Amino acid sequence: MEMENQLVELCLNSACESKDSVEKWRRQKRSLERLPSHLADALLRRLHARRLLYPSLLEVVKYTIEVVDLSGENAVDSEWMAYIGAFRYLRSLNISNCHRLSSSGIWAVAGMTTLRELNISRCLKVTDAGIRHLLSIPTLEKLCIAETGITARGVTLLSSLKTLMFLDLGGLPVTDQALSSLQVLTKLHHLDLWGSKISSSGSDVLQMFPKLNFLNIAWTNVTKFPNLPHLECLNMSNCIIDSTLKGPGDNVPLKKLIASGATFSNETEDLGFVGTSFLYHLDFSNASLHRFGFLTHMKALEYLDLSSTTIGDNSIELLASVGENLKNLNLSCTTVSSSGVGILAGKVPKLETLSLSHTMIDDVALSYISTMPSLKSIDLSETDIKGYIHLSAAEGSEFLSLTKLRTLDCLEMLNLEHTHVDDGSLRPLSKFPRLSHLLIRSPSFTDVSLSYLSILPKLKTFSIRDAVLTNQAFDFLKPAATLQRIDLRGCWLLTEDGLLEFHRRFPQIEVRHELFHFLSDPTSSNRPSTHLTPKKLRLNQRNRSTVTSPYFVDQRLKYSREELLALQFSSLAQSSTYTPETSHKSDS
Repeated sequence: MEMENQLVELCLNSACESKDSVEKWRRQKRSLERLPSHLADALLRRLHARRLLYPSLLEVVKYTIEVVDLSGENAVDSEWMAYIGAFRYLRSLNISNCHRLSSSGIWAVAGMTTLRELNISRCLKVTDAGIRHLLSIPTLEKLCIAETGITARGVTLLSSLKTLMFLDLGGLPVTDQALSSLQVLTKLHHLDLWGSKISSSGSDVLQMFPKLNFLNIAWTNVTKFPNLPHLECLNMSNCIIDSTLKGPGDNVPLKKLIASGATFSNETEDLGFVGTSFLYHLDFSNASLHRFGFLTHMKALEYLDLSSTTIGDNSIELLASVGENLKNLNLSCTTVSSSGVGILAGKVPKLETLSLSHTMIDDVALSYISTMPSLKSIDLSETDIKGYIHLSAAEGSEFLSLTKLRTLDCLEMLNLEHTHVDDGSLRPLSKFPRLSHLLIRSPSFTDVSLSYLSILPKLKTFSIRDAVLTNQAFDFLKPAATLQRIDLRGCWLLTEDGLLEFHRRFPQIEVRHELFHFLSDPTSSNRPSTHLTPKKLRLNQRNRSTVTSPYFVDQRLKYSREELLALQFSSLAQSSTYTPETSHKSDS
């Protein structure tokens, strides 16, 4: 099976290699008509990704394609739709964010008998006239028309699509009257009404959707908390919640509640109207909460976002009491300190993702975090982490605090952007065997960090931004075979030549920088051998010896970024390429 998959991959890559290769096989029309649908779908996706897809090419696969995703393709217009309308077995079409598409283009899919899913979200030129074309599709089950030019009158036309089960009307001016006209859609289980014009009184009609299990009424004037018998996921972000909508039960049997930026009245802040037995996802980020006693009843919680709320160390004990099943915890932008993190120590055995960005924690918190054995992702950005703990005279001068995280055998992602760590304090990270995503950002980093961190055996994404890196760092760089992306934005001392040389040596790595953005080349499965001239080889060896020296002090740290930029092409900067022997002679 693996051999077959590799063969298919080679064939797809060969077919999408260039315009010439496409032109060769497009003439084999009969062979393509017998192509299995999953291979035809993969071929279409590959052509689209490589910008080799054009309208007339669609005709070749009209008997095999079942799924078409052209989201964000600005070229899609009535011509493209004319070819898509001829597809015999099309069941899913995504043409969202196609800004040239208008209502006249929608006419091409009118009357399709196989189409079940259609997404035209954010196609601003599609109006009520486009909706009229869709009314002749008897099989439509999923329809997304968010942020289009459709009015409330156009929404009322949807009442004839009795087979709809999924309806996204986000950002449309849906009124109470328009919503009332949709109550005949009794099969609906997903309804998105964010940003609409419905009111609290108009929301009473929601009781008429017996199978509704997902409801998004964020950014609306609805103030009643809906109590629907089958509702599992509710989004009331940026709403003012002051009462509960009457329903068949005492509590809303939710599994997922999102109320980011919501305002709760004193009567609703205790969340007594929410059934806690099944609630596993709770997002109250930026919500106006002052009491957190409701947490003690939510024993099933797995995801909890309290970022940008008033929670502090005095409320962490409430959180710890329900920490047994927690897998994702976001406390960023709160007043939680290292002491608060200490309360969680040993109380969250299943926690996999922890965000403490923009909090008051320092290096002491790392000892407590090390007691959370299941952690895979940690965000410590914008904190007071320094990477050092100063010890007493008897114990020694200082301790590298990041060493504490070595006990986290599952750790895959670590964010240390805008902290106070430097080259030296990052050295313990070179011993983290499973770390695959590392983000650091500070002018305190030099070529030294790039050299010993890029060789982490599992590293896939490495972001080292705003660092004082030079082209010389690339000369002795040997990145791990797993590295896929490296972000060097803000490293202004790097030049175009240096970035081009790096991309030539490692074409399979995506490189991000202000000067260039190199996408990885998936056809480069093996790393090309790098040939160094004797002069470059000596320079490479000299830099490597400098990196390994424990007494090395990077003199560039004495200068500001502006001064370094001024020195970049000056004679002083050029003199830095002298050999050690020359430098010693000048010193004497």
